[in-house]
Amino acid sequence: MKTIEKIGLGLFLIGLTVFTVVPFLGTYTLSEELVLANTKEIHQEKMTEILAPMYGQEFGSNFSFLSAFGENFNTYNDNLKAQQLWDQVIWDDYGFALAKASVSSPVTENPWLWLGLSIGLAVLGGYLYNFRQYSDEPSGIKNNGIFHSKLKNRGWLGMITGGYLILFYILLYWFPAYLVNLVWMVEPISRMLSGGPASQWFLYGMVYTLAILVMGVRMFRKYRGNKYQQLRTASVMFFQTAFAFLIPEILVLLNQPYYDFKNIWPLDYDFFYDYQISTFLSGGGMGMFMLIWGILLIIVGVPVFTYFYGKRWYCSWVCGCGGLAETVGDPFRQLSDKSLKAWKYERWIIHSVLVLAVVMTAVTIANYFSGFSFLGNVTNQLHSFYGFAIGSAFAGVVGTGFYPFMGNRVWCRFGCPLAAYLGIVQRFKSRFRITTNGGQCISCGNCSTYCEMGIDVRAYAQRGQNIVRSSCVGCGVCSAVCPRGVLKLENGPEENRIADLPILIGNDSIKLNA
Repeated sequence: MKTIEKIGLGLFLIGLTVFTVVPFLGTYTLSEELVLANTKEIHQEKMTEILAPMYGQEFGSNFSFLSAFGENFNTYNDNLKAQQLWDQVIWDDYGFALAKASVSSPVTENPWLWLGLSIGLAVLGGYLYNFRQYSDEPSGIKNNGIFHSKLKNRGWLGMITGGYLILFYILLYWFPAYLVNLVWMVEPISRMLSGGPASQWFLYGMVYTLAILVMGVRMFRKYRGNKYQQLRTASVMFFQTAFAFLIPEILVLLNQPYYDFKNIWPLDYDFFYDYQISTFLSGGGMGMFMLIWGILLIIVGVPVFTYFYGKRWYCSWVCGCGGLAETVGDPFRQLSDKSLKAWKYERWIIHSVLVLAVVMTAVTIANYFSGFSFLGNVTNQLHSFYGFAIGSAFAGVVGTGFYPFMGNRVWCRFGCPLAAYLGIVQRFKSRFRITTNGGQCISCGNCSTYCEMGIDVRAYAQRGQNIVRSSCVGCGVCSAVCPRGVLKLENGPEENRIADLPILIGNDSIKLNA
């Protein structure tokens, strides 16, 4: 390892260590004024009464503060639930807001310093480490030592990395109050971009974007000489930075609804929720444009673009989930399961999620236009279940936390409902395919090994059969790692797109499977 890479790795580890320690800093002191300032008006009187025993006490950690908060708050709600007084139960979770307001720490006093010592050092270290990668080697994709790596082949370092990611996502989705110090670090940036306070989602969006940008540098280095890989890496970096992170925040600064213009239902599963529709309708001309834009993407954009370019136009060039998978997750792409059993599970699970999303959306729309007289509170229960099981546990905890265990496209392959929708169009009505030249295939297996979607590409190549799979995201890595130029990503006529008479290469020489 070169000196500059060692320095970069050292800075990254220092930044990561500080990032991990920051949540445990500081003390927490709650007052009646803070409760009044951080709760809804309808709950203020009751919340000040519930939390009165905590006033004036200094809690030495977030654990003790949140434990005391939970004891008082949950006792009140549990008593009401036992009496079935459901309309008096406080369903809002004020833990994050009150913890953020109550904390006093070095981070709240100097957020820029701690931002630089944690995220700043991690980003700088990652950049230095990646910038010199492969500098003394000729162009060409290098995967040397992957299956001997403790990080990239389910070794102890991979287990630790996966466990860290899983823990972070669990805290982010269900226990964000433990992360308030980290949120305070990015408070000044949030104020500059949107004019409002930072939340755990702003913290996540910023870390997510920076991770794609830093690891995008690695992609440029690793895949230099391959224009297709260079362009799609630049594309996902741009769309994540501009459309997913900056533009939505700037829209809020301009008093417009927060909206990611590249997010499409059913991946954007709350697009038709009543509060979202109300936000669009109350947003004036811009809000109406967002609503119409989103609907047009669903019924026109997806079919048309997928017909001409396959699902790669979105999954490998635009999508933020795909952007993270292709940059941060690239070192783990070889861990995807290529077995027939995995393919069967994949088809059942991903299409079940799509059906669930469609049913939930249909019920939501029907209930909205019936004035919530159709199914009443059922829609809220569906939203809660889908948000927990699919939007949080599957897409976040499993989708990213399992990179070091199951490869970088776990969510895209098994869970993303938009990928399922795009895949159906791609399979039955698209000009996209990966063509193969079976006569040139030497069965090295590179293509199958590095297919992140678990497709046994070699099996198609050996038969000279076009690859037309609904799961293929057109990343092009199979073609890039092929030493013989057997595979080619193409858009062509629909005729003969699916080869019914593939070439078979085996002990009986070459023949057509007639």
